[in-house]
Amino acid sequence: MKEIVQDGAEVLREVAKPVPENIFGSAELARLINAMAVALDREPDGVALAAPQVGVAWRLFIVRKDRAVPAKAVSPASPEASQGASHPMPEIEVYVNPEIVKTSRRKASSDEGCLSVRGVYGVTKRHERVTIRARHPDGKPFTRGAGGIIAQIFEHEIDHLNGILFTDHAENLVHIKHAAAA
Repeated sequence: MKEIVQDGAEVLREVAKPVPENIFGSAELARLINAMAVALDREPDGVALAAPQVGVAWRLFIVRKDRAVPAKAVSPASPEASQGASHPMPEIEVYVNPEIVKTSRRKASSDEGCLSVRGVYGVTKRHERVTIRARHPDGKPFTRGAGGIIAQIFEHEIDHLNGILFTDHAENLVHIKHAAAA
């Protein structure tokens, strides 16, 4: 079981290496992605996780889309309702060797935190829209554009892959003790 490393760990300040070609489609990559998903699942306030956050210096991140996008209304008669609308099934998107290929000129300020900098929150200024090019775990390339919170997530996670923490450029940092740590 992978643990989420905290600020001060060297791996968080390294520029991650591309996932090697021979790893695409492998059981090794599948195990890493699964371990990341399990680690993220244990953090109810977490929406995404980069491989360096679990101690692996590879250019890879996952997004829990079900936590990042507002829940859609669920009809009481729908199959989702019987599974418990308050706990949607995890919907994980995987981005291997991602790179930002386009950003909007406009930026927006928003609150931000990080699972590797527990208890610290601040305001960051990020692009309103971001387009990234990445690969699926099987190696197939894709491009995805996003706005709002997903664009913010893309920039935050790619910062992790470049050894940058949000606290490096956030303003109005606040430190909050979590009940579990108090």
